[in-house]
Parts: sequence; C-alpha cells; structure tokens
Amino acid sequence: MLPPFSLARLRATSLTSALLFLLRWLLICGLIGALAGTASAGFLVSLDWVTRWREAHPWVLALLPAAGLLIGMAYQYFGDRAVRGNNLILDEIHRPSQRLPLRMVPLVLGGTLVTHLFGGSAGREGTAVQMAAALADQLPRWLRLRPRDRRLLLIAGMSAGFASVFGTPLAGAVFGLEVFLLGSIRYDAVLPSFLAAVFTDFVTRAWGVGHTHYPALDGLPLTPLLLGCTLLAGALFGLTARAFATLTHGIGRVFSRVSYPPLRPVLGGVLVAGLLWLAGPIRFGGLGIPVIVEAFQHPLAPTDFAWKLALTALTLGCGFKGGEVTPLFFIGAALGSALALVLPLPVALLAAIGFVGVFAGAANTPLACLLMGLELFGASAGVYLALACVVAYLFSGHTGIYGAQVVGQAKHLRDGRHQGRPLRELP
Repeated sequence: MLPPFSLARLRATSLTSALLFLLRWLLICGLIGALAGTASAGFLVSLDWVTRWREAHPWVLALLPAAGLLIGMAYQYFGDRAVRGNNLILDEIHRPSQRLPLRMVPLVLGGTLVTHLFGGSAGREGTAVQMAAALADQLPRWLRLRPRDRRLLLIAGMSAGFASVFGTPLAGAVFGLEVFLLGSIRYDAVLPSFLAAVFTDFVTRAWGVGHTHYPALDGLPLTPLLLGCTLLAGALFGLTARAFATLTHGIGRVFSRVSYPPLRPVLGGVLVAGLLWLAGPIRFGGLGIPVIVEAFQHPLAPTDFAWKLALTALTLGCGFKGGEVTPLFFIGAALGSALALVLPLPVALLAAIGFVGVFAGAANTPLACLLMGLELFGASAGVYLALACVVAYLFSGHTGIYGAQVVGQAKHLRDGRHQGRPLRELP
C-alpha cells in the first residue's frame, strides 16, 4: 500500500493531467469548430442555392452527363488520394501514413455542388465529413502536435462534419466514435469528439444556417403487438440498408471496368438522367427533403423508397460526389411511411424509425442513430427508435456503405472470423 503522501501526489498528478488534457483539446476543438463550422455553413448555403436553382430549371438535368465528365476529370487529374473520400479517412485512422490532402476540401465541395446542381441523387454529409477531417488534419503541422494525437483529430473531424450538417451534436459525436470500428468505440476520443461536434454545430448555427425541423413524436405504450411490429420493421430496414450498400458497391465494380475513370460518371449520368425523367426529377433528384417531410404526414407509395434507393446507388456508384446519409433518410422514411398501410403504427412513428433505422444498418452506427432520433424527434418514442436501430444494425450483417470500416466486434458469433478485417475484404 502506498503511503499517504504518495497517494496525494498521485491524485494531484492525475487531476493535473486531466485538466491539461481538457484545456488542450478545448483549444484544438475550438479551432476545428471554427474551420469546419465555417466550411459547412458555406457549403449548406451554397447547396440550398443550387437546389433551388435546379428546381426552377428542370431542363438542367439533360446536362448531368457533362457534369459527370467535369467531376471525373477533376478527380482524375487533381484528386490523387482524395478520390477515396470517406474511406481514405477511415484508412488513415486505422493505419496512419500520410496527411489528408487539403485539396480534398475544394474537390468534394465542388463535386457535390455540381452533382446537386444538375440533378444527381446524393447526400451532403460525406462532403462535410471530408472537409472537416481534411481541415483538422492540417492542425498537427500548424500546432506541432504529436503523431499520437492524429487519430483523435481525424475522429473529431468526422464528428464535427456530421454534427454540422444535421444540427445534431450528440449524434455527430458518437458517429465519429462508432463509424471506423464496427461494434466498438474508442473511448480516448470521447472528449475530442464531443467538443468538436458541439463547437462546430455552434459555429454553423452562428453563421445563420438552419436545419430541417421534423415533428415531435407522441409517446405510445409498449404492447406486444406494437413491439412485434417494430421488430419486424427494424428487420426490413436492416435488409434495405444491406441492399443499398450491396447495390452501390456492385454498381461501382461494374463501372470500374471502364478503363478511363472520367467516363464512368458520364455513362452513369446518362442512366441517372433517363431514370429521373421517368421517376420525377424534382421528387427524386438531390436530397429529397420535401419528400422526407411528406413521409411523416401520410403514407407514401411503396415505389418511392425503391426509386430513391436505385437512383442514389447509381449516382454514387458511377462516380458522382455527395453523401449517402440524407438519401438513406429518404429511403428509410419513405419505406416506413409505406409500411403504415399494413402495420398498426402511426405513420409519423414508422417514418421516424425508418429514417434512423436504415441509416443505422447501412453505416453500422446504431448508437449515433438512436441519439439522432432523440435529437430530431424527441424522447417520447425513444424505445421504438432504439429497437429499430438495433435490429436494423443486426440484420444488415457485415455490409455497409464504408468499405474501410473494420469489424471490431462481430455482430454474430458465427462471423467471428471477420474481426479485424475491413468490410471491403469480406466475401
């Protein structure tokens, strides 16, 4: 047993270390928040402008193949490692080698805005995450940080970017902690992740950027019937997430056979434009937020989620830029809304659990999606949101939208051999 003076010294040292760690990351995350929040605010304002312009000029969809060529040429001749997007960030967290190229910021920003301007079906969180992580990764050389801090910086950057886009700092913080290692959380990054998410969300809002508001859900008693319906819906959301990830990666492999990469989004752009003319360019192009909001008001047609799934998988698989998350919100909310035709649950509740459930299965981040549901829809239906996210996560299997995500803890005991391997290497 240590003498009293040694115990006192040990406690003082521990408290000093904790205080220094807190002050240090307050400063670092304040810088991340200023950089990422400002970049995200500019991106969201620009995205809103191009969306409104595209909806006022639907003929611009005919130029989508030309937009694909522009994006393809930019990444072919200037992209270098940046072409790998979010997967590059995840790889650098697992195996640090080189600093993220700062060119990732203008490339993904420009590529996403061009994709949305000409009608591609894509999201926005991938852009914000890549910008925030790339900006955060420049800090070690500016502040002379230690190499061991770099992983925490990248995780904090991902949290910051996600939080800024949706106005959900708690979900953003946990997303950065969950996303790179399936089934595990790195707790030494908890403080940086939460600080970066909160600061970035604050800066984004300080620039006057608002976020979509969704209806608060009413509480329901948890009965065996409603529990069973929720579990069934969660399984369907997980299978839908699995289908989306599989289809997107499969389309990417098909287009990789085109030897000249800039031609891939050109050919894909022709297909996307043709399908959008059939399905409805205003309804299914871009983010599709009006349809997401509509899904909470009345049951949607069962074909709505299928159209969005196919168009988004094709848009991203052939090489256009953006994110997967908002389209996954569309897919999940539309599917949940359609299930109200056959399940005895309120349409708003089904849309909400689909909103977070499909994303939980596709990104393998059930805790982040639960927190997002609580932040967006309130805590009254928290049990239903939690069940949907967990069951969707389970049923999506070892698939996901991020191929560089490593299996930290297998979802099923029989898949224990997958542990330690990235999803892209699994059969």
